[in-house]
Amino acid sequence: MTAAAASFPAASAERLAAPLHFDALLTPHRSLSRKGFLIVMGIIATVNLTAGAIFMAKGAWPVLGFCGLEVALVWWAFRANYRAARAHETVQMSQSELRVRQVDAKGRARAFSFQPYWVRLSLKVNPDKSTQLHLLSHGRALEVASFLSPPERKDFARALEAALASLKAARPD
Repeated sequence: MTAAAASFPAASAERLAAPLHFDALLTPHRSLSRKGFLIVMGIIATVNLTAGAIFMAKGAWPVLGFCGLEVALVWWAFRANYRAARAHETVQMSQSELRVRQVDAKGRARAFSFQPYWVRLSLKVNPDKSTQLHLLSHGRALEVASFLSPPERKDFARALEAALASLKAARPD
């Protein structure tokens, strides 16, 4: 029950006008800083190139090439991981609109707009303890916070649910 980008009204890329009742920027977690990356790569390069040099000194010179290839592949894997970390989501809610903007690792953005009084949250807990959070409105669903850990996703769902409940409770009739 996930939706394509065309299933929801398009929203502009601009920020919602104040006052905001909810404003969240969700980014994937990366535990290794740039300095840590350089240290890890330095250790991997030193160990591999030292081992390659020892093998080369014993006459097994092709091993040095494979050690260098291993260093290059580890570097490439880390860089791909950091590129994937560029993805993010913004979830903003004003009195009249709940806007979700999802940006992938390549910078392509999709924006979705909801009327906050009609939105419901669905947090599905799977048998393997993973979770999925969907915004539901008018028979359609949009998955949000997909790159957060299950505890972070539950916390986010609680915070958004509280903001929605507060907005709905304060609605003038």
